[in-house]
Amino acid sequence: MERQSCETNFTPRARDLFKLRRAVMLVFLLLKGVLIADAASLKATLDRETVVVGETLTLTLQFEDVQVSGSPNLPTIPGLNLVESSTSLNTTIINGQRTSVQSFIYSLAATQPGNFDIPAFKIEVNGEKLSSAPLKVKILRQDPAQPPSELATNLAFLWLVLPQREFFVGQAFVCEVRLYLGKQVGNIDGFQPPTLSGDGISAGKPVQGQQFKRTVGGAPFTVIPLSYAVAVIKTGPLFINPIDATANLYGGRQDFFGRYTQSTQARLATEKQNLTSLPLPSDNIPAEFSGAIGNFTMTASIGPTNVAAGDPITVRVQISGRGALDAINLKTEDSWHDFKSYPPTSKVEVTDQFGLQGRKTFEQIVSPENTDIKELPAFSFSYFDPDAKSYRTLTHPATRLIVRPGGTAVAPVIAANKNSREESPQAQIDIVPIKQRPGTLVDNTTPLAAQTWFIALNAVPVLAFIGAFAWRRSADSLANNPRLRRRRQVEQTMRNGLVELRQLAGANKSDDFFALLFRLLQEQLGERLDCPATAITEAVIDEKLRSDAVPETTRGALHELFQSCNLARYAPVRSATELASHLARFETTLSELRRSRP
Repeated sequence: MERQSCETNFTPRARDLFKLRRAVMLVFLLLKGVLIADAASLKATLDRETVVVGETLTLTLQFEDVQVSGSPNLPTIPGLNLVESSTSLNTTIINGQRTSVQSFIYSLAATQPGNFDIPAFKIEVNGEKLSSAPLKVKILRQDPAQPPSELATNLAFLWLVLPQREFFVGQAFVCEVRLYLGKQVGNIDGFQPPTLSGDGISAGKPVQGQQFKRTVGGAPFTVIPLSYAVAVIKTGPLFINPIDATANLYGGRQDFFGRYTQSTQARLATEKQNLTSLPLPSDNIPAEFSGAIGNFTMTASIGPTNVAAGDPITVRVQISGRGALDAINLKTEDSWHDFKSYPPTSKVEVTDQFGLQGRKTFEQIVSPENTDIKELPAFSFSYFDPDAKSYRTLTHPATRLIVRPGGTAVAPVIAANKNSREESPQAQIDIVPIKQRPGTLVDNTTPLAAQTWFIALNAVPVLAFIGAFAWRRSADSLANNPRLRRRRQVEQTMRNGLVELRQLAGANKSDDFFALLFRLLQEQLGERLDCPATAITEAVIDEKLRSDAVPETTRGALHELFQSCNLARYAPVRSATELASHLARFETTLSELRRSRP
């Protein structure tokens, strides 16, 4: 007697159902960012990262879109003591969307010098675990940027504080312009926060910090800090221009209405500050380096790791630290040959007011294409550490995967034994007699499923789903093409800038005209050469545009525009006619530059 044999087959219908199930799952994951609202979040910030022993700093915990009952307990932080705490609640409604931010504010006193870490806060609210990024604080025994004692007799003065004098090109840092007010000053007005400018630097707008107390030559002063985010955009000797400002100071006795009886106007100025910018080392540049400068850490989560071939795996990578977060890019796809990759998404969360401290999260969906895959390859992120003056590489090891065959198995077909008896089939009726009486005839109305309005009503959610999917694919395609996205942004900037230049030329505002003209030149050339706009100077015209098929006449016109902008700083143009001629030259050069685009 022969053994029975089993044979398992995958029908075409089963394979089609599996492919449909996989496609629906991937579409759902791609639309997750559109269909799901942002969850609650927790952010911790410090008003200052460097203090002197005896001073206080402010730690703020912000809970967004969640209510916390009771003030969170602070852990023991070496070098800092809790002085007082307070809370605030801010609710806004924009376009019908409600956002609430609950803040817990802690005043901390610095007690001993050193570098201290404030660990990440991990709090569970309504069953949801929230966490913040860790913070660092530096406590000094005395102020290294202490003004000279000769200024102790001034009622008020400005003092520029730099973290160092030597930087690397592309490095970003924060400097302070401190306004010192003597104890005789009761009030101040007429003071405009100065604009920081110079050669080889690009500075942002000032951010006023919390005032504090300092002594200069034994005299007490109230200090109002103005902080600036500064980026170094070229190598070689640099400088920060002197600052010149005025303010009205009030003091003396107060009358019945609280007004001071004495006033004076003070001139506030700083000296020119010289800096040095070094190029990045040309030796031992990692292959993964994409221009990130700062100090960073990397964490990653990958899951699920037990999947069928073709199923999605979510790779989430978070890079945290201090530096230019927008410039961080992660190279992973070069080693993922056996995976189908979908366009990645990224999100930047900053924890300071300058956009230099925080974290950037990358999320990408990949799917293994066959069962021979045993692991997700390792990936790395490289950056330049300006403190250590060397390149550093962070690596996440390979992740073990279990990839099962894809598809849906059907019931096995069992081949019958050759010696088994054949059952006699039942008799079948091949001919059915004709019905003699058809019965009662009724009106045959159109079925509901065949009516037009019913079909249209059921087509609405399908069309909405297809529209949302198409919009999401278009948005992902644009997000995955930074060159195209930047080109569109620069074109819009050029259109708006030309309108503003005409207005400034008509109003004969020379300084504002040439400042805007210089920025538009940087934006247009930065997009053309695919480099930051702040890195564009006159030197790049011959260095990079010569190899970019730009005619010599166009390069010469660009040289003249840059030289006009530089000359306007020292010899301002006073005539509206001259400004209009510069505008016409700029429009002509811009058209020639666009026509020469390869």
